[in-house]
Amino acid sequence: MSDGRALARQYLEQQKLLGGDPVVLNPPPSAPGSVPAPLPPPGVSYDPPAGDLFATDPIAQAASIAAIAGLVATCTKCRLCEGRTHTVPGEGPTDAKLVVVGEGPGRVEDETGRPFVGPAGELLTKILAAIDLPRERVFICNIVKCRPPENRQPMYDEIATCLPYLHRQLDLLKPKVILAMGNTAAQSLLNTKQSLGAMRNRVHRFRGVPVIVTYHPAALLRNPNWKRPTWDDVRIARSLLD
Repeated sequence: MSDGRALARQYLEQQKLLGGDPVVLNPPPSAPGSVPAPLPPPGVSYDPPAGDLFATDPIAQAASIAAIAGLVATCTKCRLCEGRTHTVPGEGPTDAKLVVVGEGPGRVEDETGRPFVGPAGELLTKILAAIDLPRERVFICNIVKCRPPENRQPMYDEIATCLPYLHRQLDLLKPKVILAMGNTAAQSLLNTKQSLGAMRNRVHRFRGVPVIVTYHPAALLRNPNWKRPTWDDVRIARSLLD
């Protein structure tokens, strides 16, 4: 596909993402070679120590994404295991350049064992398409791997117990960019108490990997006005990938 046609398709996907809003955020692409927007300033940098491969911790010793999924499937380290139907370790190619991190599984995800497959997942697929990234090329996961009861926010001890799985996944995947969707995902991944609003429009770092923070798709379903800033955020992630 030529650069011009790719830009045109991206523009159309943007308009779909915005729900047919007639206001044009960017002029329709008429020629290839458009100049990307400048990257925002740096933000939080978090570099937690990696697990010792020679230690007895099975998470640190896990040699593949599949091995992590196997450990998650039998995990009973916190109370979230008590009500789950399926664990939701995450899915996507092991050579993915972009990793999307959400908060935790919902009802449909718990039923299927797959991340982001409910209404919020459908919107995520559209968001990824808007930056010319098929969902199949992205690794998608969550901070916690089991559904919190009634979709409540994960508690601190639940997040702390589950984070080593995510950290090891990121070690193995070695993505080029991480997209943290929602306040819980951003704060947990970057070990900060900053609000989502304060973290947007910054290029954060997790173990050196750029992290872009944006709204969770479920929040966009409740407040469509947040689709515009989300579009700006994912364009930054796309620029970093390019």
